[in-house]
Amino acid sequence: MNLKKYFIRALHRLQKGPGYTYKELLVWYCDNTNTHGPKRIIKEGPKKKLIWFFLTLLFASLVFWQWGILINTYLSYNVTSSLSIGFKTMKFPAVTVCNANPFKYSEVKHLLKELDRLIEAALERILQPTQGNSSENISPPLDLELWHQIPLVLIDEHDKDNPIILDIFESKQSPEGNQTTAGNQTTTGNETTVGNQTVAGNQTAVGNETAVGNETTAGNQTAPPSAPANATSEEKKYKLAVKLCSHQGSDNCTYRNFTSAAQAVTEWYILQSTSILSKVPLQERIRMGYQAEDMILACLYGAEPCNYKNFTQIYHPDHGNCYIFNWGMDEEALNSSNPGAEFGLKLILDISQQDYIPYLSSAAGARLMLHQQKSFPFLKDQGIYAMAGTETSIGVLVDELERMGYPYSDCTMNGSDVPVKNLYSQYNTSYSIQACLRSCFQNHMIEICGCGHYMFPLPEGVNYCNNEDNPGWAYCYSSLRSSIRHRQICIDSCKETCNDTQYKMTISMADWPSEASEDWIFHILSYERDMSTNVTLDRNGIIKLNIYFQEYNYRTISESAATTIVWLLSSLGGQFGFWMGGSVLCLIEFGEIIIDSLWITIINVIGWCKGLKQKRAQARYPDAPPTVSELVEAHTNLGFQHEDGGGLPRDEALPPEPGTPPPNYDSLRVQPLDVLGPDSDAETE
Repeated sequence: MNLKKYFIRALHRLQKGPGYTYKELLVWYCDNTNTHGPKRIIKEGPKKKLIWFFLTLLFASLVFWQWGILINTYLSYNVTSSLSIGFKTMKFPAVTVCNANPFKYSEVKHLLKELDRLIEAALERILQPTQGNSSENISPPLDLELWHQIPLVLIDEHDKDNPIILDIFESKQSPEGNQTTAGNQTTTGNETTVGNQTVAGNQTAVGNETAVGNETTAGNQTAPPSAPANATSEEKKYKLAVKLCSHQGSDNCTYRNFTSAAQAVTEWYILQSTSILSKVPLQERIRMGYQAEDMILACLYGAEPCNYKNFTQIYHPDHGNCYIFNWGMDEEALNSSNPGAEFGLKLILDISQQDYIPYLSSAAGARLMLHQQKSFPFLKDQGIYAMAGTETSIGVLVDELERMGYPYSDCTMNGSDVPVKNLYSQYNTSYSIQACLRSCFQNHMIEICGCGHYMFPLPEGVNYCNNEDNPGWAYCYSSLRSSIRHRQICIDSCKETCNDTQYKMTISMADWPSEASEDWIFHILSYERDMSTNVTLDRNGIIKLNIYFQEYNYRTISESAATTIVWLLSSLGGQFGFWMGGSVLCLIEFGEIIIDSLWITIINVIGWCKGLKQKRAQARYPDAPPTVSELVEAHTNLGFQHEDGGGLPRDEALPPEPGTPPPNYDSLRVQPLDVLGPDSDAETE
């Protein structure tokens, strides 16, 4: 009820406004507004009025065009990066050190024995091919079942139009007609299709691998044709490839092609050893790796001595046992008191290169990485090597990155808004985009291949892939790694962290120890580790590390909004004032005329509704309503009928009757003279 009264009162006030028509309102606005231009339209002559109307319309269009550009610029949420340099006492980074070789060969030799025999026999047949040299002549016989799960094959390309797939371990020489040769060759980009086979060119999928389509099984030739001793590289037209099939004996196979046999052998050995080691329990794998007391010979942080007990051990699938200094999990992170090598971390490591797995680790040295506290070290992506027999000095500079969150960038503070389940959370580490990408890939691997890859953590209830339980896992893994669609899904799902710390390293090396001092240094280190007077260490297994802050100046790269709401309002006002001489009050005036127009529209709508209602009433009562005398006559004289041709239906309600019956007016009627009797005059007299 109060709302209705307020509405009626406002409507009455509106009727006292500037006008009752749109024309009157527009004239009133042009005459009273503070915006330049509209006043001249109504006050000038016809010619100038036209000119001013055109100029006002033109500049108003320019204002709205500029406003659109400014609003679009603001909604794009651009950022500007600023660099600032500060000086403060900084936390020393977490330092992760690993051996380039994940396991001691003496500890895993019994697991890789058959694998080593297979690759040695294969290399002998590849490098020194002789006719009739077959696997049946080797004693004890080779485990060809292990070989055929993921075999190595040769692709003979002496005839580019008819390449031949050669089986390395084939017991008998097959006739020439049974060799797998070309049918109709089709070339598309860098891929070569041979009959039903597709032999890769130089596509890069995983490492130097080439992913190919559907291919048949290999041919039946025993070994590659031997090249002359003086043959050039152009004449040696055969390549070593890894054959991966969806299941053993299947024609749906992929050949991972390599330009060098060394790469092919290493990749093949990694795939086979992954299958074998994935079945070994974690504690057993930790036992077979390098222990901290054997690897860390000396430690000094600043002026304080330290030892292997100050390191936290984690198992890394690529490098075995890794040890982290100043990880900050169980205790407060250490601060560096001063810049310079004498205030940093000094380590002496023994990598025991003589106990390396020959076909698994072709590089010798220590793998190390500097990272933030409570973050997982991804050494394969961000780690560096330290060479044996050297002293490696690493000077550190700190860059702090501060990104703006939504809507300026798609970053995350702690990964809670990322749809990918972080499998590295079992280490109680902070979120990182590397952890997200690997977790996403492992989830896809489990979903598509039915098992998890050995190099990534596993969720509960899932097993690692191996050749016995999952014969086609290597084919599935290779296809998934080369799939651009799955890769893009993970890239779109994962986010960068909003705040990050990066360590820029300056690395220098020198031979250590020198020839003059190596004798006594090796004696002392051998005695401290093995309690032996004999030298048990040599230059090929010793590494010295110096890690320190170069200076206490740190750089902060921070993002700030390129456009703010203050910038937007000032830019909008500037354009409006420049083109039309307007201000915020002019906008209020414009809003006022819009409100007045709405009120006039409401009045017109109400008037139209009333007129429509009256038209409907007239259609219901086409003639004029009866007069009072007609109503009285109808009440007193039941035989009276109103002069209405159609009349009202009997069942329709008549207009309302008076509340009290009318008086009898018959005595007032004038009667004819012949009706009056003689008694009438007498009574009158």
